[in-house]
Amino acid sequence: MKKLLLIVLLFSISITLSAQKDDLRDDRKNEIGVSVSDLVNGAFQLEYERMVGEHISIGAGIGFKGENGLIRLSGLDTDKVQTGDITYSGFKFIPTVRYYINSTTKHSMDGFYFGAFAKYSNYKSDLDGTYIDDADQSYDVEYDAEFSVISFGFMVGYKLAISQRFSLNFLIIGPGAGFHNYSLIQRQALPDEFFDDLNEALDSYSFFDFLNSDFRFDSDDRETNFVMPAFRYGITLGYSF
Repeated sequence: MKKLLLIVLLFSISITLSAQKDDLRDDRKNEIGVSVSDLVNGAFQLEYERMVGEHISIGAGIGFKGENGLIRLSGLDTDKVQTGDITYSGFKFIPTVRYYINSTTKHSMDGFYFGAFAKYSNYKSDLDGTYIDDADQSYDVEYDAEFSVISFGFMVGYKLAISQRFSLNFLIIGPGAGFHNYSLIQRQALPDEFFDDLNEALDSYSFFDFLNSDFRFDSDDRETNFVMPAFRYGITLGYSF
């Protein structure tokens, strides 16, 4: 009889602890995070995510980037157009929706997931260098550049729970499409033929291999639009509450 009572007591305690753990898990429907991978490129991105259903969450991230960072775009270097390395600064805003696969979760928001995202980015840069025309006359190249990108896509990732509150979110793949708008503001007068040589120099950039022939700057229109594939990936350290 004593053994039976002991077994019943232990079973009741285990059920109570399990229920408390489930309740604690269910209470944590919010998470904030910092993108670790963005820090490498001189950017700081803060993210917020909230569970709105049994498997579904919505979230948003906002990031700011300074000119410093490990990733730099090499400048143009042709016989006629030479510029310094291209740096940029600005911000981005990313709303998301995710669906967590129930069989891989330990807490409310972890395990494998898939979802969709939208992203708006706006950056500013300088284009400074030297231009040499056909008569070997040298000109200073001084432009302010601004570009914005609106992207839409899907994502697949895995969020690893490293404790009851902390997690590492691995965004494995995030393919999509980006709608780009680039504009140049002239600070120093240049001959009209500069734009032909600039477009030719840009053609040598592997970045522009994805673009169609409509991508061009000219003396009358220093703004251009195009569509390119978009990709998202990254690692985020999160804290749930």
